[in-house]
Amino acid sequence: VLSATNRACSGSVTKTKQSPEFLGRFITKERDFFKRRGSVLREAVTERYAVIERFRSDYPVGMMCRCLKVSTSGFYAWLGRKPDPRAQANTRLLERMREIHEDSLGVIGAPRMHEDLVEDGECVSLNRVARLMARDRLQGWPRRTKRRSGGKPNARPSGVANLLERDFSANEPETKWVTDITEVVTHEGKLYLCVVIDLHHKIVVGWSIHHRQDRHMAVRAIQMAVWQRQGTSKVIVHSDRGCQFTGGTFRKFVEANALVSSMSAVGHCADNAACEDLFGMLKRERVNHRSYRTRDEARADLFDYIERFHNPRMRRRVARGDRAFAALIQPSAETG
Repeated sequence: VLSATNRACSGSVTKTKQSPEFLGRFITKERDFFKRRGSVLREAVTERYAVIERFRSDYPVGMMCRCLKVSTSGFYAWLGRKPDPRAQANTRLLERMREIHEDSLGVIGAPRMHEDLVEDGECVSLNRVARLMARDRLQGWPRRTKRRSGGKPNARPSGVANLLERDFSANEPETKWVTDITEVVTHEGKLYLCVVIDLHHKIVVGWSIHHRQDRHMAVRAIQMAVWQRQGTSKVIVHSDRGCQFTGGTFRKFVEANALVSSMSAVGHCADNAACEDLFGMLKRERVNHRSYRTRDEARADLFDYIERFHNPRMRRRVARGDRAFAALIQPSAETG
């Protein structure tokens, strides 16, 4: 009688599991799981195990293992296995990378993340940083292409030539400066930023912000750079052919402070690529993700980007290069 009862119960259970209602709920669970985490099929087996552990309370383990094409025994063996030293190091690195990414407001990618980690004393390769960032969905802001069209450029003043010839390298500071102007849109109206960059270390040595794009703001930016100059040798100041740089006021100030003016060719924005690169990063990493209500708000944010984000990073890069050069020229213990 007992065996007959057991057979009857097992038959009812089998019938229940094969019922349309049960199959419908099961298929719905599988579809919902694939919709949420189906992309992990392209990842490594350990990544799939991590997903199964994360959703154990929501879906059956057997169903998830079958959907992700892994064995149930392999999952439980992985679950009881202690992480190896490499995995522990990756976890520690990833925590630090999340902090750096959050401090930068989510704008830096793998190359600059690698710079910051090396600056902190970590021995890590760029490929490893990129791999960990991709695994954790950390990424910088991508570059946005934009077509630009302008009017007829101003004529180059007599006696002024293109002295850079797209050579943006400088062996010493205070030998080559580049300057340009960009605009920032606010709810109160446009705001203009003029910068002066030293090509030796890419630090913004002079800048000026004003709501009018005139020759005075260009002079103020150059004046700030002149105040910070340590030597008295002549410096090449390269710009485009905007009216702010071709006017008499700007030229007189340049000549009076031992500066040599240089200007780009007609229609060649690549002649001033160093400034364009800075403005591109500024827009991509900060301005394009803000909505400035007032000009003062935009002015404070531009100051924060230049003096608290860009310039400190460039100074750390220069210091790291100086340390590497000092180690290179240090006398050897064997050869002296």
